[in-house]
Amino acid sequence: MLKKLRELAPKSIRHKLIIASIACILVPAVLTLFIYNSLTQEAVKRQALANAEDSLKLVHGSVTNRLNGMLTIVNYVQVNPGLRSYFKLVASNNEVGDKYQRFMNANRVLEQLDSLTFVGEKSYVTVILNNGSYYMNYSVSDYNPPDLLKKPWFENLRGLSGMESYWTGAEPTDFSYDKFDHPFQVTVARPLRLDSAEIFGYVAVTIMEDKLHEIFDNLSAGQEVVLLDETGTIVSGGNPELIGKAFAYNEATNGLKESSILSIAGDKYLVAQQGISSNGWRLVLMQPYKQSIVDISTIFNRVFIIQLLSFFVFLILLIVLVRAFTKPLVRLGKVTTAVQRGNLQVRSGVRGNDEIGRLGFLFDQMLDRVKEMIAEVSDTQARKRKAELKMLQAQINPHFLFNVLNSIRMKVMKRGDPESAKMIGSLSMLLRMTISREEDEIFLHEEIELVTHYVGLMNLRQKEEAELLLDIDPKAFLIKVPRFFLQPLVENALIHGLSQKPGVILIKAIFKDSFLILTVEDNGVGMDASNLERIYCTMRFDDHPVPGKEEAKGSFSGIGLHNVVERMRILFGETFDIVLRSELGTGTVIEMHIPYREEIRDV
Repeated sequence: MLKKLRELAPKSIRHKLIIASIACILVPAVLTLFIYNSLTQEAVKRQALANAEDSLKLVHGSVTNRLNGMLTIVNYVQVNPGLRSYFKLVASNNEVGDKYQRFMNANRVLEQLDSLTFVGEKSYVTVILNNGSYYMNYSVSDYNPPDLLKKPWFENLRGLSGMESYWTGAEPTDFSYDKFDHPFQVTVARPLRLDSAEIFGYVAVTIMEDKLHEIFDNLSAGQEVVLLDETGTIVSGGNPELIGKAFAYNEATNGLKESSILSIAGDKYLVAQQGISSNGWRLVLMQPYKQSIVDISTIFNRVFIIQLLSFFVFLILLIVLVRAFTKPLVRLGKVTTAVQRGNLQVRSGVRGNDEIGRLGFLFDQMLDRVKEMIAEVSDTQARKRKAELKMLQAQINPHFLFNVLNSIRMKVMKRGDPESAKMIGSLSMLLRMTISREEDEIFLHEEIELVTHYVGLMNLRQKEEAELLLDIDPKAFLIKVPRFFLQPLVENALIHGLSQKPGVILIKAIFKDSFLILTVEDNGVGMDASNLERIYCTMRFDDHPVPGKEEAKGSFSGIGLHNVVERMRILFGETFDIVLRSELGTGTVIEMHIPYREEIRDV
């Protein structure tokens, strides 16, 4: 599983940056949207409930005004002194005056009843007295007032006292003129009592039910309001078919003190209700929760879409910027791939003041340096092979030569010439140490031994011997040095310095700082400045001979001073240095500064 995930993981730094950037934007965005959604849902819920309560308050105010208007008429009839006195006289059959006077009194009462509903909504006012007299503000052809006494609820009026009223709820319309357009009516009635509490008549006020539910038509879409009586029967509502029937959700909504969200039949409804103090009825507003938040949700959805679009715009911008920022890195990656394949000519060309620009500049510099180092190494190897070739050219078959020299030494010893035998032994030892060993490096004490044998042999060629003096720090004997590097210097001292005459050759080795100072000094004829400069040029430009540069004819090795310097620099690097000092008549000093490191010792 982990292996597959690693295979699917992006391998480009650009893709990693893009994915990381997307994650850094997406994760906070998702968390923000999640928190935003949680908070807005609660806010939407509170706002929907507040809207429902505000709508219900408006409806409650209008409905209450209509119902209070009916009570106002009833109260007016009951407490108005003129009407009350008149109705008492008529009910007790004590009305005074002739017929005309009575007619005019009755007419004034009817006009007064008509005036009660002239400004407001149409209301049907009926006053029935115990003696059978009745007064109303409508025509008898519309409705016969004595029929009011036949209503099933009429007997309930007798049990009322004081200012109590009886509300009938919704019932079929009795007025023939309005029956077809207004199928239901609502009536409030109250008994008229004497000071002795004896009933002398009744007053009833009726309005059409649609005067109530037309208030509900101004509500928002989806909001439904019903007016319920104490038993949960629908008094008024938008659907005429349900008026007079029990409210289906009466149990769920009954006792609800504040607006809330209820789950009814698997659907969520926003429910708010408010009671009417005058008669104990209540208004119930119901609305599907989805419809109640549709407007608010639309706003939030638009905000969400804007945020989503902003996210994608910023994401595209981020990808473009990341691609622009990582373009130099991609270029560097392609260049490194080309370098890995062996193309050292390619360059990135990436420049700038930032880290990537500096990296590109340093990478190109590194390639230039690598190219120079390869050229230097190739040149060094070529010079090394050239020096080794010169050494090989100076070698002869060691096995044959050793056998011959050993035979000669044995014959000389048999003839009683030990000095000549010793000379031949030294020659054999010299040759064995120089041409028969395969090591490129030997200890300094071995090199000193070789030089000692060489000087001994050279003294046999001369009439007068040269003296070899050694002043070597004991620690220096274990330093590894190139094989056969002192012999050319001693040979030059014998042939050119002392001119094969008596003299002293001093080999001195001391440690100073981190260098071994190895000196070859003679007290010969020395040389002038021009010859000294020529030798310096020879050491620096060994591949391109300078005028006057010649190696000593007939020298033992034929390698020359410049080859010694070249080999030393190959082994010890550029830290190796050689210094020549010479004056005519005082001799020559060759001083070599060999870097000393513990790792080159072999104890």
